[in-house]
Amino acid sequence: MKYRTIGTHPARQREVSVLALGAMWFGTATDEPTAYALLDRFVEAGGTFVDTSNNYAFWANGTQGGESEALLGRWLASSGKRDSMVVATKVGARPLAPARDFRSIEGLSPAVVREQVDRSRERLGIEQIDLYYAHLRDPGTPLADQVDGLAGLVEDGAVGMLGASNFWAWELERSRSLAGGRPSYDVVQFQHSYLRPRTDQPGLASPEGTVGVADGAVLSWLADDPSLSLVAYSPLLKGAYTRADKPLPESFDHPGTPARLAVLDEVARQTGATRNQVVLAWMLGAPVPAIPLVGASSVAQLDESIEAVDLELTAEQQAMLDGERERVW
Repeated sequence: MKYRTIGTHPARQREVSVLALGAMWFGTATDEPTAYALLDRFVEAGGTFVDTSNNYAFWANGTQGGESEALLGRWLASSGKRDSMVVATKVGARPLAPARDFRSIEGLSPAVVREQVDRSRERLGIEQIDLYYAHLRDPGTPLADQVDGLAGLVEDGAVGMLGASNFWAWELERSRSLAGGRPSYDVVQFQHSYLRPRTDQPGLASPEGTVGVADGAVLSWLADDPSLSLVAYSPLLKGAYTRADKPLPESFDHPGTPARLAVLDEVARQTGATRNQVVLAWMLGAPVPAIPLVGASSVAQLDESIEAVDLELTAEQQAMLDGERERVW
C-alpha cells in the first residue's frame, strides 16, 4: 500500500492509504460476515481510509439509513483497529422519514449537523470523526450558516477535518472564503473516473446540470489549489468497465467514450492489467491525483483494486490516457 497526506493544517491533516474503502452497502446489500472480511482484507493490505455516511443505504430497505455506520462501528470495536483507521462519514442527505429517494432530506443547517454528528459518533462508537463531509448541497441553508455549523464541530473536537461532496465548485470556494481563519473544507469528493460523462443534463440537485462530477472546472480548480485533496467516488463506474451486465450510464453515450476506451484497452494490453486496474493506476498518477473510493462485494474484487496500487504506468502510457497525443497547442 502507498499513502498520502490529506489536508494542510498541521492540527487537522491525516495520512491515509491511497485507496479508500467504500462501506455504502455494509449492513444492507453486503451482509456482516462479508463486510468484516472486506474490512479485514483491506487492513491486511495496509488500507487505512474507510468511507461511509449517516444515510447509507436507506434506499435499499426504505429506512433512514445508519446501517453502514452501525456495522462499521461494530467492526471497529471488535477488531481493535480504531487507532489505525481514518474514518470518514457524511451529513446532509439523510431522509426525514423512512424513504427510498432523496426528495425530503435533512439538509445542512447548524442544528442538523450538530445533532447528526453525535448520532454518527454513537453508531460508529468513536469520540471523533476523522473526516466529516457535507454530503449534498443545501440551497435552503445560507452558505454562511453551513460554514459556521461545520466549523464549530471541528473547534469542539467532534470532527477532525471537513470535506464536501456533490456541490458546485463555486459554492465550495465561496464557503472556504466565508470561513476566514476557521476550519473549512480540506477534502472534496466527486464522481470521477477515466471516462467522462456529459454534465449538462439537469438532476434532482440542480436544474443547471449534474452536480458532483469532477469536470474540467473542478479539475482546473484543484490543479490550482493543491491544499485540497480529491476523493473519487464510483471510480470504476459500478462495474461498467468490465461487466457486460453493467452497461455504461446514458451520460457516457457520446463520441469521446469509444476513443478513450480504445486507449484504455491498449494500455491494459501493454501492462497485462485489467481495465479496472489501469483506471485506478491512472487516477493515482494523474496531474490532479485522486484517492479512488472503491467498493467491493467480494474479497477477490477488492484484491483487484489493491493490486492496482503497485501498477506503475510509464510516462508514455500516462500521456496516452491523458490524451496528450490528441492535443493541439
